[in-house]
Amino acid sequence: MNCPKCNFDQKDDNTECEKCGIIFVKYYSWHNSKSKNINSTLSLSKATKSSFSLNDLFFHIKSEESILVFYGRLAIFFGIIFWGFKFMISPIDKNYANESYMHLVNLPFHEAGHIFFRPFGSFMTSLGGTIGQLLMPLICLSVLLVKTRDTFGAAVTLWWFGQNFFDIAPYINDARSLSLPLVGGNFGHSSPYGFHDW
Repeated sequence: MNCPKCNFDQKDDNTECEKCGIIFVKYYSWHNSKSKNINSTLSLSKATKSSFSLNDLFFHIKSEESILVFYGRLAIFFGIIFWGFKFMISPIDKNYANESYMHLVNLPFHEAGHIFFRPFGSFMTSLGGTIGQLLMPLICLSVLLVKTRDTFGAAVTLWWFGQNFFDIAPYINDARSLSLPLVGGNFGHSSPYGFHDW
């Protein structure tokens, strides 16, 4: 059950909160003017705990986190804010996104997307690179949010999803001139099949 005061998750048969120390019987008798039975309140909290709540999904906090983990996450948070700002202020002709470390992270998922979507025809094969590149952070976000209940990790993968658009933008911009180098070692205009995703 969750403590009605601090929302700390604990055993259902506790008489007092392990975190804030309130005594449940006194709390409910004070806050419940109709003086409902404490057992009905506890059974209600069991039923609501099993139901789906967006608040629990997006704002779940693990109570056993250490202060070191907190400050480590804070450093990562400010790091990705700074890095994201650098992506935003860099002009597209400087090609910062494709020269950054994140391009090396995104590229394998881009190329795997071409292979994965190949059975769906040539249009989906071309588009599959971008789809694969965008799909992987969303898959990681879903797993971290639903399976492991790591809301901070999910927030970082949401940043990764947004960063992918900076990685894709120069390639979309190159669709007319076909002058950017491709993975195969040639350029869009010199490719044997004139292949370009966009």
